[in-house]
Amino acid sequence: MVYEKFWSDNPLIAKNKTEIRKLEKDGLKIFEDIAHYAANGFESIPKEEWDMFKWAGLYLQRPKEAGYWMMRVVIPGGIVTYDQQIALAGIAEDYGRGVYDITTRQAIQFHWLTIEQVPDILNRLERVGMTTAGACGDITRNIIGNALAGIDHDELFDTRDVLYDVFEYFRLNEDYSNLPRKYKMSISANIHNASNAEINCLSFNPATKEMEGKTEVGFHVKVGGGLSSVPMLAEELDLFILPERTVEVAAAITTIFRDFGYREKRHRSRLKFLVADWGPEQFLEKLLEYTGPLPKKGESAVKGWNAGYFYGIHQQKQKGLHYVGVNIPVGRLTPAEVIEFAELAKNYGNGEIRYCNSQNLIIPNVSEEKLEELKRESIFERFPYQPKNFIGYSVSCTGIEYCNLALVETKNRMRSISERLDREMALDVPVRMHMVGCPNNCGQRAIAEIGLQGIKMKNQDKKMVEAFEIYVGGTLQEGGKFNEKLKGKVEAEQLYHVLKELILFFKQTKLPAETFLDFVKRVGKAELQIKLDDILAEVAV
Repeated sequence: MVYEKFWSDNPLIAKNKTEIRKLEKDGLKIFEDIAHYAANGFESIPKEEWDMFKWAGLYLQRPKEAGYWMMRVVIPGGIVTYDQQIALAGIAEDYGRGVYDITTRQAIQFHWLTIEQVPDILNRLERVGMTTAGACGDITRNIIGNALAGIDHDELFDTRDVLYDVFEYFRLNEDYSNLPRKYKMSISANIHNASNAEINCLSFNPATKEMEGKTEVGFHVKVGGGLSSVPMLAEELDLFILPERTVEVAAAITTIFRDFGYREKRHRSRLKFLVADWGPEQFLEKLLEYTGPLPKKGESAVKGWNAGYFYGIHQQKQKGLHYVGVNIPVGRLTPAEVIEFAELAKNYGNGEIRYCNSQNLIIPNVSEEKLEELKRESIFERFPYQPKNFIGYSVSCTGIEYCNLALVETKNRMRSISERLDREMALDVPVRMHMVGCPNNCGQRAIAEIGLQGIKMKNQDKKMVEAFEIYVGGTLQEGGKFNEKLKGKVEAEQLYHVLKELILFFKQTKLPAETFLDFVKRVGKAELQIKLDDILAEVAV
C-alpha cells in the first residue's frame, strides 16, 4: 500500500469487526482466493470471509447458509456492447436460473450463482472487458452517467471519456479500496439531471463559466448525498471544474472520505455524515489543500429533472440517427429477451444498448431508413417504447426474493400492482412509484411521487404479515425534496386497493395535466392523510 492509513491506530475508530478485517486484508484480495474456494466448495469459505466477497461483486442470497450468491456487474455509464450483452445473457442462462436484473445504478445483477461457477463467470466477463470489482463493498461503486451521453441534444457536452477516465483511475486501485463505506459517484452533462445528482456521494453536474474571455463548459460539484435509512441531499461546493481536471478532483474528494470519513459505526460511515458535520465550506477548504486553487462556481446548466426516463423514439444529435427508449417492467428480463434486444441493437443500430437508472434501456444509433421496420418488431408489444402511466414509471428493489435485508417481496408485487392499475384506470399523467423491501432504499423510495416501503406488522388476527408504509411527494427538482410518510400501515394483501383509492382521489380532484407531485404540493400532505385514514378505516371494517 502506498498511502498511510493514519486512522488505523486511533482507538475511537477502525475498531468494528469490518474495519479490523479490512486492515488485515484488502477487500480486492478476495479475487486471489476465489479459485481456491471454487475448487473446494462453499463449505471451505470461513464465515468471517463472506462479507469480503462484496469486493468481487458478490453477496450471499438469503438464507446465507445455502451458499447461493447474487453477483453485480459494473457497467460505467450504463453502456454495453453487443458482445457484452451476449456474454451477460449467457451467464444468466447458464448459471443465473434465467434472472437478469437492471439496477437503479445502471448495473446488472445475477442470482443463484454457486462459488464453483464464479471463476468461469469472471473469465467470461473479462473476455468482453467487464468486471465485478467495484460493484459492491466499501469502494467506489459503478459510476452513474447520462444514458444518452454522446448522442443527447440535451447534454452540455459528451461525458463518456471523462466518465471512463474516472472509472479507470479507481478500478482495482488499492489506494481507494478501503473506504469507510460504499461510495457512489455520478458524472453527467445532461441538463435534466439524468444521473440523480443529489443522491450521490459525489456528483459532477453540467455548468459553464466565463474564463479569460471564453465560455468554458465543465462541472459544478455536489457532495454528501445518499439515501439509505437516513437520506440526505447533496450539498453544492463553490467550484467550477474543467473536464480535464475531473479525475484529480474526484481523487481528492475520495481521499478526504477515505482519510476523514467515519469508521466506528457502519450506519454513520457514508460521506454524507462527514459533509453534514463539516458543512460545504469546511469540506471545500480541505479539498483545496489537495488540489490547490480551483475556479469558483459559474452558471449551472441544469434545467430540471427527468428521473432517468427517455421513452419514445427521438432524433440524436447526429443527423439521421435515432434512439429508442424502452420500458423494462421493474428492470427484469430473461436471457432470451436480453439476446433479442442485443440482436435488435445489432441489426438496426451499432449493437450498443444503454441501461438507465430508471431500470429501463435504450437502443441508440438507429438510422432513418431502418426506423419504420424497427418499430414493427414484436418485442415492443411486450416492452413498449410508449409505456402506460403506471408500469412505465415503477421502480423496485430486489426484495425478499434474494436480499438478506429485505422484509417483503417487492419486484413481482410492484409489477402486478402497476399493470393492474394500468388496466383499470386511465390518467393523463404518469405516476412515479418506487417500492423497497426495507429502509435501505435500494429502489430509491425517497425520491418517488409515491414511495412504498416494506415492513412487518401484526394483522387483525395477530399474525405477522408483510405490509407497507406509504410516502408521498418525492422529487429531485430544484435541488430535491424527499417524500414524506403518511401515517398508517397497509397490509400487503390490501395494498392494491388502498393505492387505487388514493390515486382515484388524485384523479377526481386533480387539475388538468397536474402531476401527482404538484397535486401533493397543492393540496398538502394533511389532505392526503385524511383520505388515507378514510380508506384504511373502510378496509378495517
